[in-house]
Amino acid sequence: MRDPEAERGSWLAALAVGARRAGHSFEGSALEQNSFTDTAFAHYGDLFVRPQAQGGTASLGDAAGEGEALRQLLEEVINTQPPASLGEEERRVLQHAHAQLTATGRQAQGSGELVRLLVNVCTTLLALPGMRRGGQWASGRILAGHLAQVTRYLARAELDDGRTLDERIRGRVLSFLDETRPTVVIAHSLGSVVALEALHQHRGPIPLLVTVGSPIGMRTVVHPRLRPQPPATPDCVGRWLNYWDRDDIIAPRPWLERDVLPNTGGCQPVSDRVDSDGIWVHTATKYLSQASVAGPVVEALRLAGESAPA
Repeated sequence: MRDPEAERGSWLAALAVGARRAGHSFEGSALEQNSFTDTAFAHYGDLFVRPQAQGGTASLGDAAGEGEALRQLLEEVINTQPPASLGEEERRVLQHAHAQLTATGRQAQGSGELVRLLVNVCTTLLALPGMRRGGQWASGRILAGHLAQVTRYLARAELDDGRTLDERIRGRVLSFLDETRPTVVIAHSLGSVVALEALHQHRGPIPLLVTVGSPIGMRTVVHPRLRPQPPATPDCVGRWLNYWDRDDIIAPRPWLERDVLPNTGGCQPVSDRVDSDGIWVHTATKYLSQASVAGPVVEALRLAGESAPA
């Protein structure tokens, strides 16, 4: 289970690096000491843990449709990798993963068996050079569990205390927001999907929304299941910057301005590419340490602090 305080510290440390690279040395030092502004890490990973699940099994299950949704997500991840940017080894790994994925439809006899076969596909994907070097996921099952969180959130199921899993997750995120103060929101991976939906329920000002490694543009599993439809920028958002890395397989369709409508104020996502050092680039810290990401965040935090009520 992730430690929210440790995660907040690592995000702030990465943002501090990016701030210094962007020429904000004072703010970088203040961020590193967590003295620049009030910060919080909106954690919800514990809500994904299934009863009696351990380790990589926490997000996986045999619910009807869950395995098929994960299969569709993996298919889009594999099929939308840009061929021109792939090396020979990467193409070989993706071809093998695609062959395994194609075979799952013939071999699987039930949802549980399908999930097990998809874990094998994830194990193959871990052989991609960037993912192998990064070491974020120790096994294909852990990677599958991570991806399954996206499909479980969008399934709008798993009732508990009268609320579905996605409702409980959005409620957790909204509990960290103060409607009386401007807030800069940084959202990573599935968090960008959660933020997009949650902020439609938020009435306080969000001068800047930053999304990194976002799967919002995935047309098979994610985009058509977003709420509301068609997807639009929440009215509380004044500016939305979306960043993606060429080697980030979780963001295969990164140009969110093509997939998300503007809000009533005319704001819609503006996407920009960053280039990390090639070692597992999907982590939030890889993005936050970029000058092009941290610079606008620091500037927005400064302005938000100046406009916040005393």
